[in-house]
Amino acid sequence: MSDRLRITWYGVTIFLSSAFLLVLEILAGRLIAPYVGVSLYTWTAIIGVILAGLSLGNWLGGIWADRGGNELAAGITLALAGLFSLGILFLLTLVAPLIEAREMTLLGASFFYVLALFFMPAVLLGVVTPLLTTLALELDRRTGHIVGRMHALAALGSILGTFVTGYVLIQYLGTRGIVIGTAIGLFLLALPFFKGRSRAAPIAVLVAAVGLILVTDARNGFSNPCDRESNYFCIRVVDDSERAPFGVARSLVLDHLVHGTNHDSEPGMLISPYVQLMDELALEHFGEEKAETLRWFFAGGGAYTLPRSVRTRTPNATVTVAELDPLVTRTAEEGLFLDTAGMRVVHADARTVLTREPSERYDVIVSDAFHDISIPYHLVTREYAELVRSRLAPDGIYLLNVLDAFPDPRLVKSMMKTLSESFEHVHVWMDMVPPEAERMTFVISASDAREPPETLVARRGFDHRWLRTTEPMMRTGTAFDALPLLTDDYVPVERLVSEFYFEDLGR
Repeated sequence: MSDRLRITWYGVTIFLSSAFLLVLEILAGRLIAPYVGVSLYTWTAIIGVILAGLSLGNWLGGIWADRGGNELAAGITLALAGLFSLGILFLLTLVAPLIEAREMTLLGASFFYVLALFFMPAVLLGVVTPLLTTLALELDRRTGHIVGRMHALAALGSILGTFVTGYVLIQYLGTRGIVIGTAIGLFLLALPFFKGRSRAAPIAVLVAAVGLILVTDARNGFSNPCDRESNYFCIRVVDDSERAPFGVARSLVLDHLVHGTNHDSEPGMLISPYVQLMDELALEHFGEEKAETLRWFFAGGGAYTLPRSVRTRTPNATVTVAELDPLVTRTAEEGLFLDTAGMRVVHADARTVLTREPSERYDVIVSDAFHDISIPYHLVTREYAELVRSRLAPDGIYLLNVLDAFPDPRLVKSMMKTLSESFEHVHVWMDMVPPEAERMTFVISASDAREPPETLVARRGFDHRWLRTTEPMMRTGTAFDALPLLTDDYVPVERLVSEFYFEDLGR
């Protein structure tokens, strides 16, 4: 093989190994999502651990190259990277029960999942670039030319791995398929480096790979906890009939959070109290007669529990749903008894939909969009509140549910402070006052029309009574003046719900 061809071979290997590393990095977010969700903290752990492993691997690869590392060393490294990549699924079956049993915080659990599963593959793949770059420099003394080329190829490979995984692989192969494909790809990359050398190494790798496959299969490691995987969520439908008074009920789980429960034969049944509360607030605000013809806009579809109920009970009402993920809608139709006939479903971000339709006006706008356990940042800001207000009828009402920590829900209070810049009447509602600190769902109402009552008693469905807790909440815990006004420029959602990540409230 000529020197030029050998250098090209080294460059292709660097390009592909870097692509495989970024495949694993993007994969990490989806693989651990059913256990810890997806948030700023989980992605920080993923990026930090992968970079730490890559840095250590670069350092070790440079040392190895100076001490006589050759093509066989590169082959062994790639083969080991393939084994550790294949071992991710086996390690997950060991690590997940241990972390769950210790009841770690979401922050700690995220870090240890990534450390246990992805650190070693990152270290090994980090070895490849400096090792092969040094070997290339022995064939071509143009130091700047070779080093620049190899770094550029590593960066381009990383870019390819990122886009292909995010846009294609997760949707078509799923997490388990990607892990297996990555391992096979690394084994194939390693093979040419063993040519003409000892056969013991590839045979040992093959035996180890077969052993890993067998023990992983024995521990059910190849089974996917997700029914479906989209670019946004690990999607599951679970039976939740025990929550219904009769019949069959199913819930939608996105990553590790329930996003709605639907009854098979009673589409008007609202099992979750906070969903029923939003429905009752709209009914109380407009009255029975006008409720028949309301114009509804839903930011987030999820299980489509409330849109489904509205369409069934008030067929003359208009319902528009902005659901970002088409696969969520399809799952609700196929597994959650949803019929979208009569609804207008737009598969786009809610803020984008409201922005591009300036002439539309709605009586009720409901925000039920979540990214893991927090609301997407751009749907809680002052700018979004102004957009919502501009799309509401003069007597319209804005309703949203928020997960936060009782008794001092700082995100809820910051959102109330922010909404008060745009709406005259902003209130928070609870169906119960817990005896101790816990994570719970709050409902916020905002309107310019009139002040709601201090208590709300259900007019239909399950017997519930809700309290308007605005005033007590303002007097408890963190003072309003100490909380931020949420804007597009500054919206620290994770900091405001940090109890979920640093304490057991989020588990």
